[in-house]
Amino acid sequence: MSTKSIVALRSVRDIGVREAVVQCLQACDWESLVPRNANVVIKANCCTAVPDKAESSNTDPRIAEAVCEMLLTRTSRIVIGESDGLRQKAQEAFAVTGYVEMAKRLGVPLVNFSESPWTPVDCEPAGEIELPRMLLEADLFITLPVLKTHALTYFTGAIKNQWGCLPQYNRILMHKHLDPLLATLHRVLNPRLAIMDGIIAMEGRGPANGKPRRMDVVLGSRDSVALDATGMRLIGLEPARSRHVVLTAEAGLGRIEERDIQVNGDFAGHATEFEPAVLDKAIAAMNYMSRYRWFVKYMLERDAVFYPIRSMVGMLRRAGVVAGGA
Repeated sequence: MSTKSIVALRSVRDIGVREAVVQCLQACDWESLVPRNANVVIKANCCTAVPDKAESSNTDPRIAEAVCEMLLTRTSRIVIGESDGLRQKAQEAFAVTGYVEMAKRLGVPLVNFSESPWTPVDCEPAGEIELPRMLLEADLFITLPVLKTHALTYFTGAIKNQWGCLPQYNRILMHKHLDPLLATLHRVLNPRLAIMDGIIAMEGRGPANGKPRRMDVVLGSRDSVALDATGMRLIGLEPARSRHVVLTAEAGLGRIEERDIQVNGDFAGHATEFEPAVLDKAIAAMNYMSRYRWFVKYMLERDAVFYPIRSMVGMLRRAGVVAGGA
């Protein structure tokens, strides 16, 4: 790679969401990526079905709508996908975020990756895992992440969004491989374009339990590493601290150094400081125990067990008992 990676940045305050997305796509020369009648799969970040968390956790449907409207000028073979989580079906997350109405209006199918055919793929270091066949067969894969801090990965953006491409609802079992597996997924799935939702971002204990932070920006790039690195710098975080982004860059899949990235837009005018996510003792303990299937099945999956424990941990956090690293 000899030239700099381009990261486009636009404010929705100035031009609205649709035009901000259109300008980001144009800065990425999107049409050169999309052959006529191409088979396109879009991965939204719809990680929660909790109504009061959806706005800052899930990709704004206006962004997905604008991307689809542009794609429809070249192809009608478009789907938007997401996988089930431990506590919700993908359909529930789509519904609470406003995707159902938008998709019907455009005639774009919403797909639950967990209910679609899977294909085994060798993904180091996890070994053979199954991935949605439609992703592997797509002519073009586009990822639509949300700009958020993350307790385990420091930052979650374009690369981390592919974790939701794992169709297993209990993919938390693979958290022991989280950072290197994300780099492998990026290589295998090869997202060619990423449009990041920074309209209402999230700081603190992301990716779903942090605090909403209005940024009113949309970012886009062909280089997901450069996009994530720029997103981190925009909110005062250090890209070198996000291991999955570093590993993806070290694999030659994108640029992380500031000198190798050209920002097309008013970076200085939107730069700010976010409260980082803290990997406290409770999160670290849960992450360690999640490698055990019995813990996931009998503790995390069961509402009658999980929610009382979560409430107790919340009280301990407020009392300062579980603060600090593990």
